[in-house]
Amino acid sequence: MLGNFFEYFLETGSNEGRLAVLGATSGDTGSAAISGLRGKKGIDCIILFPDGRVSAIQERQMTTVPDANIHCVAVDGTFDDCQELVKASFNTPAFRDKVHLGAVNSINWCRVLAQTTYYFWSYLRITDQNKDAKEVHYSVPTGNFGDVLAGYYSKQMGLPVGKLIVATNENDILHRFFTKGEYHREDIAKTISPSMDICVSSNFERYLFHLSGNDPSKLKGWMDDFESTKTLTLTGELLRKAQSDFDSARADTEMTLKTIKEYNEKYGYVLCPHSAIGVSAIHQLSLVSETTVCLATAHDGKFPAAVSQAISPLPTPPPQLAILETLPTRRSEVPNDLAVIQKFVEDCVFQKKPKLNKTLQQALIGAVVVGVVAVVLARRR
Repeated sequence: MLGNFFEYFLETGSNEGRLAVLGATSGDTGSAAISGLRGKKGIDCIILFPDGRVSAIQERQMTTVPDANIHCVAVDGTFDDCQELVKASFNTPAFRDKVHLGAVNSINWCRVLAQTTYYFWSYLRITDQNKDAKEVHYSVPTGNFGDVLAGYYSKQMGLPVGKLIVATNENDILHRFFTKGEYHREDIAKTISPSMDICVSSNFERYLFHLSGNDPSKLKGWMDDFESTKTLTLTGELLRKAQSDFDSARADTEMTLKTIKEYNEKYGYVLCPHSAIGVSAIHQLSLVSETTVCLATAHDGKFPAAVSQAISPLPTPPPQLAILETLPTRRSEVPNDLAVIQKFVEDCVFQKKPKLNKTLQQALIGAVVVGVVAVVLARRR
């Protein structure tokens, strides 16, 4: 949806017909953004991801895309470092205006807006089957707070949402806030649920705005304090208000693997390590017997190393994932340095005809050959 919006407005002459989309991903959202923006006229899509901190398949979902307007960049750092580089780029007006910078993933409000559809769709399907259901609870595996924030907005729009459960892994800054009021930054732990290995949740600032009574000056004070001290502590009525909006739970690696194993044995359903955290939260908060939806995060086939610790043998991966092992990849590696990132973006934007590396050339030639064969076969039929 976002890619189509971008292309539509650029074709009408907005933004001089050009956009440089800079995004950061902890794993899943990068390939989603790339899928939505690949081949879009007037758009260069640059996705930053933490080198060695996404699963091999997640990385291949990004780096096997051959379109010339897609640029995958492995950053020597964590997801929080990647996110900081994106935010700092938007806070550099001269650079931002020069390259016509745009945002993707949950930094962009359009993404959060689109995610509200999950809540309305699932509520309608459940109440189709259960006419007596008055409200539906939602458990949401989260690191960046975007998906569960969409649930909050759905509830504000009138959807009969019961409890909104923030489910975290060991990187539990959100769980610590909703239980103790302590939004305190810690070092990121590397876990089997890498898409949730986040210690500063970008969309949480949007919720804090509402918690402040929609007071921008109060919010600015909170965020300035957090930037300088790495801590934000709320107590009293503010904490009680937050706890009335959200419940939370934390599942570590042992609990996650236990949930994956249990659901496979009991129901023949294989959970990815992120989705398993949302399911674990439902059990921890005793909501299994109530009308509750757990929003799944990804297919289990994207995390074989993690799932194999709970299930053996692994299910056969879907062909869309299996084929990734045979496709050529292309990526760039950069240090955690703002000037280097901004220079990379400028090179992507202003090279009128960037030279294709050998791997990409081979990928494009292969795609053309496959296309010709398909046409020949179709005509023979």
